[in-house]
Amino acid sequence: MSVDAVEVAGAGAGESGGIDGALGRIEWALRQSWGADTCSPDDLARAGWSPANPAWGQCDVTALVVHDLLGGELMCGEVYALNGEWQGFHWWNRLPGGREVDLTRDQFREGQVVTEGVSVPRPVGRPLRRSEEYTLLRARVLERLGR
Repeated sequence: MSVDAVEVAGAGAGESGGIDGALGRIEWALRQSWGADTCSPDDLARAGWSPANPAWGQCDVTALVVHDLLGGELMCGEVYALNGEWQGFHWWNRLPGGREVDLTRDQFREGQVVTEGVSVPRPVGRPLRRSEEYTLLRARVLERLGR
């Protein structure tokens, strides 16, 4: 998979100008805002949530918040365990310039494999099944960003 998590410390004013700085701030706000109450209920049931792995179960709501703030496309791939068992879907973003960023990729610590992503339309109306988690995460992020 060619999607890499964006490192806040590595975000600079390079070729993509101010997007790296904005993305770094958004990533910081997201990481400060994740919690058990924004985690996917399926992932909570499977392995719980812990500050030791804060990105666990946060991918879809995180991708939606990044999409709200920076636009672009939503990307989705399937997740498989090392034994080939299907575990679900993983979401990330393709920014307007074509750069793919995955701010929750580090949740996969057991060697899971994520298939190549496809661009998916933004859910209309209530985002996915997780409207409450999305609304809570979005509000926390916007507050931390001073918006």
